[in-house]
Amino acid sequence: MKKIAVVILNWNGVKLLEQFLPSVIAYSDQASIYVADNASTDASIEVIQNQFPSVKIIQNTGNFGFAKGYNEALKYVEEEYYALVNSDIEVTKNWLAPILEIFETQPETAIIQPKLLDFKSKTHFEYAGAAGGFVDKFGYPFCRGRIFDTIEEDKNQYDDEIEIFWATGACFFIRKEVYRKLNGFDDTFFAHQEEIDLCWRAFNFGYKAKYTSKSIVYHVGGATLNEGNPKKTFLNFRNSLLMLTKNLPKKQLIPIIFIRLCLDGLAGIQFILKGKFKHCWAIVKAHFAFYLLVNQFYKKRTPLQRNNYFKINSIVYRYFVKNGKVFADLF
Repeated sequence: MKKIAVVILNWNGVKLLEQFLPSVIAYSDQASIYVADNASTDASIEVIQNQFPSVKIIQNTGNFGFAKGYNEALKYVEEEYYALVNSDIEVTKNWLAPILEIFETQPETAIIQPKLLDFKSKTHFEYAGAAGGFVDKFGYPFCRGRIFDTIEEDKNQYDDEIEIFWATGACFFIRKEVYRKLNGFDDTFFAHQEEIDLCWRAFNFGYKAKYTSKSIVYHVGGATLNEGNPKKTFLNFRNSLLMLTKNLPKKQLIPIIFIRLCLDGLAGIQFILKGKFKHCWAIVKAHFAFYLLVNQFYKKRTPLQRNNYFKINSIVYRYFVKNGKVFADLF
């Protein structure tokens, strides 16, 4: 059995499979390749069977979203290391070798992210994860190479291997034993920020996440749910609050949740001023959904929440007040 399983989650993405599976197959000799299908109603299954017969198919019984979709599919995948790869990812030659080396030589490293560049502008980092993720004291995520909507050009400034706080779900490597020990992604998230939640839980258990620039992939981004969709806004705002409820240190939990609720209100006002009323309403719905789930998520807290989870106090302050538009400006 090969040590790495490349698992691509798919839902009605036949065109993406036809475009991007060839690069995965061409450059993944060290891996078994799976497509986990979330009950697609297009020709996805037929295309895989006819055009890509070496790819193994796992058929989920419904459209379970990202979190549960992977949880259900990975029950049937026994390779030692999982590579969870979006269907809109183009991989490059030798992309798996640096990952395998880290896993084999660094037993404390449980999660790895490659360099994530923009498929549509290959000289620049891609929004979803860039060169590795962090959070501030208030749980706002940011990346080396991307802070809020500011995307950096790749000038080799992040050609390194470092410890990070979270790895992007667009191309997410994790040890099978750790994934199963942590019970995988949280199904309730459906999609968005479930990978940050999983990395945070791994961090609280003492595992490390790493970024390596030696592995490079290109990501389209927004191919399934684009930035203009209010559902994406709803999921991001709801899931962020749920993630904080599960993972923040106890003494910081209530004050930070309160501050985040207030800042969400300001974000809603900003959407109104821009004429994006549906996105403001999505935030309102996200808050009500959070109130319904908060007790359930509080019970999911582990006995230990480590205090040193954040790299800076406030990314909002550094970005909007101090004009820290790129990672190097933050410190």
